Amino acid sequence: MTFLIDERVFSAIAAALTFVAFYPYIRAILKGRTRPHVFSWFIWAAVTFTVAIAQLAGGAGVGAWPIALSGLITGGVALLALSKAADTSIMRLDWVFLILAATALPLWWLTSDPLAAVLILTSVDLLGFGPSIRKAWALPHEENALFFTIGAIRNGFVILALEHYSWTTALFPAATGVACLMFVALIMGRRASASPSASPPPPTQ
Repeated sequence: MTFLIDERVFSAIAAALTFVAFYPYIRAILKGRTRPHVFSWFIWAAVTFTVAIAQLAGGAGVGAWPIALSGLITGGVALLALSKAADTSIMRLDWVFLILAATALPLWWLTSDPLAAVLILTSVDLLGFGPSIRKAWALPHEENALFFTIGAIRNGFVILALEHYSWTTALFPAATGVACLMFVALIMGRRASASPSASPPPPTQ
């Protein structure tokens, strides 16, 4: 019983960190300082929420709740971005991500194995870091290191909140958490190696 209470505490902390991470990002959209890619955010919302369903099927219990919450908020960001006339440019790679995400549920249905869906969706999510990595390498001051740091910590609490550990329940939060940490390391490393004369661009008004 004590362990179950601990799991709920970890899940609550992870959910709280989800709000902490997204709040400044959503605020920046509302103020017009950030223009997210609508297509990408809809894909990420579908990926995250589907992973939560697969985790629940795999016995994750309360550990899946923060992931589901993140999926809902991500969907809200996509809708908000659309209403604010955000970046709607679509690249060929975006369609690849969408097709891969769309194959997850049919494969799950055909194999009766939620792990198949989690493997595909985790891969799609990690591939989504590609464009951000290219941007961070060239313009490290334009990336929000704090957002990804909180995301990594949040995923650590998600893992602690799992009621059952398996590849199905733990792969997605573990892989994305490590990816967030590596991305933060890239951002900070590129900032440190930047020319002393280079300074962060002024915030967009």
